[in-house]
Amino acid sequence: MEMQVANEWWQNEVIYQIYPMSFQDSNGDGIGDIPGIISRLDYLAEMGITMIWLSPVYQSPMVDNGYDISNYQAVNPIFGTLEDLEELIRQAQVRHIKIMLDLVVNHTSDQHPWFKAALADPKSKYHDYYIFKPGQGVGGEKAPNNWRSNFGNGSSWTKVSDRNEWYHHVFSPQQPDLNWENPALRQAIYDMITWWLKKGIAGFRVDAITFIKKDQDFADITPDGNDGLGKVKRKAENRPGIADFLQELNATTFAPYGAVTVGEASGVPYEEYDEFIGANGYFSMIFDFHYADIDIYSGSEMYKQRPWSIKEWRDRIFKSQLAIQKVGWGANFLENHDQPRSVSKFIKDPVWRNYYGATSLGVLYFFLRGTPFIYQGEEIGMENASRQGMNEFNDISTHNNYDRARAEGWSADEALAAVNKRSRDNARTPMQWNASPQCGFTTGIPWLAPAGNQPEHNVLDEQVDQRSTLNFYKAMIQLHYHSRWATTLTTGMFEPVLDTPDSVIAYRRVDREHDLLIMVNLSSQVQAINVEGGPILLTNWDPTLVKPGILQPYQALVMERKHG
Repeated sequence: MEMQVANEWWQNEVIYQIYPMSFQDSNGDGIGDIPGIISRLDYLAEMGITMIWLSPVYQSPMVDNGYDISNYQAVNPIFGTLEDLEELIRQAQVRHIKIMLDLVVNHTSDQHPWFKAALADPKSKYHDYYIFKPGQGVGGEKAPNNWRSNFGNGSSWTKVSDRNEWYHHVFSPQQPDLNWENPALRQAIYDMITWWLKKGIAGFRVDAITFIKKDQDFADITPDGNDGLGKVKRKAENRPGIADFLQELNATTFAPYGAVTVGEASGVPYEEYDEFIGANGYFSMIFDFHYADIDIYSGSEMYKQRPWSIKEWRDRIFKSQLAIQKVGWGANFLENHDQPRSVSKFIKDPVWRNYYGATSLGVLYFFLRGTPFIYQGEEIGMENASRQGMNEFNDISTHNNYDRARAEGWSADEALAAVNKRSRDNARTPMQWNASPQCGFTTGIPWLAPAGNQPEHNVLDEQVDQRSTLNFYKAMIQLHYHSRWATTLTTGMFEPVLDTPDSVIAYRRVDREHDLLIMVNLSSQVQAINVEGGPILLTNWDPTLVKPGILQPYQALVMERKHG
């Protein structure tokens, strides 16, 4: 039976994520900024983008690249001013582009005035804005429990100098967790969110939100490493009681403004998706990491990578789509600021990554049921960097994972190879606007060295090459949203196609009007397929080489089947 879904406005968006430090520098200091983003709005509008998700531009010491916020209502001077951000909102609106901000409310920076006040006076109201506990042992010199930080290296507790008190942090010590058990803290957060919504933003991507509820027993857990610690997520991710916080958050802030919200909701089983994105869910849509993180055992231990197959990946994608379709709406992605480049991760044969690999992955995820997210540079097929030493990495999580691998007995070469594949820096290298050494990103020295593949992947060259990844992405957007098949590709039902070779992922999008078949060969071998022919709406291969019943290496196609 076909599920009836209300046609929410955000179901018709194409969302483009911008990592501000790395998108466009306007003043030559080597760091991307808001005026730089404004200067590239026409590029995004021409591509067909209708909403920008802006990674954090708030005031921050940048220990975790902006996800450690020291003032929620101020802009980091390296990015510009609050007036610049307001101008970005206005200029985007002129081009029919909405702005979505990142919302980081599990923790603040240790430089936030709230936390400074909490440290200065244990009796101040701000002390209860955070999670403080006495230490164990003589003089409280031992952490309150054996929880390991989610960044994978050391305790999730840090001792306060000169007194028997420790504060909690799921992530780095510079990111103390907020105490959501405190109603006064929650109200302060809600006031801040409302302040931003009144400025005309469309909504928020909600960061690490499943960590806001901690088990209040704060008990030790069974160790899962030779450091005697256990993963903090076992006591602080999607825990019982979180529903009360999330319902209140939505009812107080998002719902009254009709805001779009995208939950970064790791740790949520499919059986609970109805609570998160159902008719009365906490969020508009959700990122599902079950298939995105197929190459690792745990997001906090990205140095531990696992073998996987296309068939297993296909099964995970199908399971995700069917689970989300039953209850609500998904946010479809392959890349973001925390993920390596998709062509480097999912296209196992490097020879096929440029154009064919990039476009086959594009078709695979872009026509799934849900709202597609494009991460900056994905549309030109950007690849991972290859760093020769740890001094070349910026990301704190990469360094922590390297240290953890070494502590677990890995050699320096093994640990370096592992973090090279999975470092968050891979997504954060400068956007490649042209083939020059600075990539057209800056006239200065980039804050992070470019990936080095700008001669093969850059906007300037791809704009004029009709068979480029960039122009193929434009064609995908045109087909998805501006063709007579747009409704089917947006709200049509997802139906998996199971009778295919193991390296082929195929599915249908079906409604009363159309029956569309999407097929992607993710191998370097020709694959025979048992499928009825039909008009081809889009393919990444030369149409003259397309043969019925055959998929060329890394060929992707969208075709119309005879309805009924």
